[in-house]
Amino acid sequence: MQTDARDIAAIESLLAFWSDAGVDACYEDAPVDRTIVVTPALKAVTRATASVMPVVDMGDATADARRLAAGADTMEALAAAVADFKGCELVGMGARGCVFGRGDPKAPVLIIGEAPGAEEDAAGEPFVGRAGKLLDRMLAAAGLTDQVFITNTVFWRPPGNRTPTPQEQAVCAPFVGRAFALIRPRAVLLLGAAAAKSVLKTDEGILRMRGQWREWRLAEGDVSAPVIATLHPAFLLRQPQAKREAWADMLALADRLARDSG
Repeated sequence: MQTDARDIAAIESLLAFWSDAGVDACYEDAPVDRTIVVTPALKAVTRATASVMPVVDMGDATADARRLAAGADTMEALAAAVADFKGCELVGMGARGCVFGRGDPKAPVLIIGEAPGAEEDAAGEPFVGRAGKLLDRMLAAAGLTDQVFITNTVFWRPPGNRTPTPQEQAVCAPFVGRAFALIRPRAVLLLGAAAAKSVLKTDEGILRMRGQWREWRLAEGDVSAPVIATLHPAFLLRQPQAKREAWADMLALADRLARDSG
C-alpha cells in the first residue's frame, strides 16, 4: 500500500511539533531510549562509522575542550581552537568541516541554534539554508541585522541532520561558554528546544519556555546575560502558524535591547 505524500508530510510535521514541544517518550511494553530518533538511514551510518570511529573518552575530551577554549582570547582564536578540536564524535561522522559562527564578534546579541545542516556544512557558516534565510528576514524586520553573532551548540553536522545528543552538546559546551564570555552580549536568543535545553540545563519543552526571560550565568567568572528562547526557524517552515509566537519573541528581544541601551 502506498502512502500519500501529503499524509507523510503531515505526519512528519506533527512529529516535529511534538518534538519541539518537549514530547520525548511514549508508553510501550518495554522501555525505549528516545533521546535520539534513529531512522534506518542513520542506523546504516552508525554501522558504517562504528568500525572506524574510536570511542571518545568524554572526560578527557571535555577537559581538552575547556583547555582550548580557555586559551582563546579572541573570537578568531576561538574559531581556530574549535576547528582543531577532535574530541567531539561528530568530527568523524561525515561532516565536511567545522561550522563555527557568523556575524559581529562584538555584537550585543548572541544567537545559539542546534547544529549545522547540510547547507551549513557545505558553506562553513551557520544558518545559511532556508531556515537561516527566514531567521535573517526576521532579524531585519526587527532591526537586528547587524547586531548579532550566530552559532550552534555543536559545530559539526550530525549524520542525517539528526538532533545532536546531550553528550555531543556537553563536549562542545566549553566553546559555547567561551564565546559567551568573549562577546559578553547584552542578550541571548536560543533557537529551538535542543539549544534551550543545553544552555539552560532544563528538560522543559520549548513551547513552555519560549517567550520567558531567564538568566544565563557562567559557573566561572562574572559573565551573565538575559536569555529568551523561541521556536527554531526550521520548525516555523513546517508550522507557519507558529510564526506569530516567534515574531513576538523577536520583538521582545529588540525591545529589551533598545531599553537597555537607552
